[in-house]
Order: sequence, then C-alpha cells, then structure tokens
Amino acid sequence: QVELVESGGGLVQTGGSLRLSCAASGSIFSIEAMGWYRQAPGKQREFVAVILRGGSTNYADSVKGRFTISRDNGENTVYLQMNSLKPEDTGNYYCKIVLRYIAREYWGQGTQVTVSS
Repeated sequence: QVELVESGGGLVQTGGSLRLSCAASGSIFSIEAMGWYRQAPGKQREFVAVILRGGSTNYADSVKGRFTISRDNGENTVYLQMNSLKPEDTGNYYCKIVLRYIAREYWGQGTQVTVSS
C-alpha cells in the first residue's frame, strides 16, 4: 500500500508564494515520476508539473516561469514552489506518483490553494 500526504496549501494574495509538499510512504521500491495536478471548481483536473526519476521536468504553459517542481529522492518527497500566484491558480492541488517497473500510479487527497485578487 502507498500513501501520499500533501501539505502547504492555503490562502494567499495575488503575487504571493506558496510551497506545496507531498510525501510518499509505503511499499515503494522506486518512483519513476512525481507530479502535481490541480482542479478548479467546475473544471476538469489539469496537469501542472512533473519531475522524472532522472530529474528532468515539464510544466504546463500556464505556470512556466512561476512554478518550480523538485524532489527529494531519499525522502520520496516532491515539492512545488509557486511564485507570482494569480487568482486563476486557485484550486485543489493533487500529487501523483508513478512507480517504476510496475507503472502503477497513486494520488494524494489534495490540498487547497486559494489566491485572492
């Protein structure tokens, strides 16, 4: 069994910053990819950022230059540093991991980010 615990969400004003964390625990041999998705009210869940086992990253166009994803492989933790936040960044942010070799994915419970204008 694998568990993901997210933290770091909250309320922030436009232009502010937040740092999200997601710690994975349980039956984990190796993680292939760790990523963040978000879901705004009334909208579908969308991709935000991903970091692969080797360290390469990819971002949604809407967050490039403002968000930075990083991971601590030793702690099975992924971070999302969010700067210059905008009201359209508001949503529930979910962490996802994909395990190596078996390609099984797991999701966290989500952490709410609200950016006020």
